[in-house]
Amino acid sequence: MFDLKALFSDLNRIGLTTWQSLLEKQLSEKLAPGVHGNLEDWQHVVTQLPSADGSCLRTHPNAIEIVGEHLEGMLESDLRELLMGLTPWRKGPFKIQDIALDTEWRSDFKWNRIRDKIQPLAGRNVLDVGCGNGYYALKMHEAGAETVIGIDPTLLFVCQFSALKKMSGVQSVHVMPLRLHELPDNSKTFDTTFSMGVLYHQRNPQEHLTQLRKTLRSGGELILETLVLPGSGSTVLEPKERYARMRNVWHLPTISVLTEWLQDANYADIRVIDVSTTTIAEQRATDWMPFESLSEALDAKDPSLTIEGYPAPTRAVVACASNGNA
Repeated sequence: MFDLKALFSDLNRIGLTTWQSLLEKQLSEKLAPGVHGNLEDWQHVVTQLPSADGSCLRTHPNAIEIVGEHLEGMLESDLRELLMGLTPWRKGPFKIQDIALDTEWRSDFKWNRIRDKIQPLAGRNVLDVGCGNGYYALKMHEAGAETVIGIDPTLLFVCQFSALKKMSGVQSVHVMPLRLHELPDNSKTFDTTFSMGVLYHQRNPQEHLTQLRKTLRSGGELILETLVLPGSGSTVLEPKERYARMRNVWHLPTISVLTEWLQDANYADIRVIDVSTTTIAEQRATDWMPFESLSEALDAKDPSLTIEGYPAPTRAVVACASNGNA
């Protein structure tokens, strides 16, 4: 499922030759038979999908679009059935030949809000932490990034990306089943690092911010997206048990507190580039993700609150620069 030769070639090209031995061991362990009850079924889906001969990505304003003769030769109903075998699809949307793969998240909403407010990605080496199925990584590639390395511990998402990569023929974009702390420390290599939807799952957010900075070259840019608490001041919401039905949500800072955290982690040029309250137009159940979504997480009588009584999800995106290699 992994083209290790292509992965290591790209890592060597950007100066990460020392990663190879560690990653070989980690990937072998993460993808070992029996590590997840559904892994073999997901891998079987990927093996049945047609392979692209060259890049079959087509620029699309919202979706990641994949077209090609290799897909034309397959019955649409058969292709749809295979892709349904990889549900739930969280991030997207995708358009695969004539199939509109309508994911839970309209991730294009966020991408379109921020893409013109960050440093241009053309020619840059990018790390995408918590990358999910690679939707954003593929948008980064579309924006001209030279290499995109994505990491996400969820094996289903890694298999979804493997399916997309096989059908699209995309090069120099990789997704590995790893967490940030499992990468070799202090690489100081990437021009841009993204961490979107990860910080609030960290018991120690400052440690996560420091780990992110150590992935960046001096002056490299961090794009951080996280849940925040509306308002000003020095408040940090620490939900009890669940937030909007999500487990493991530890901290929702105000933007001023988030800015202090970034300063303490040695970032400079901190800019808030977007603040948006999530709507049911952006996150909702679909045929490709038929389970509960945002609408079930909000108070039925007052959608400005979660069902636990907290402020409804508001997400801020911050751009900042690594302040040297300290």
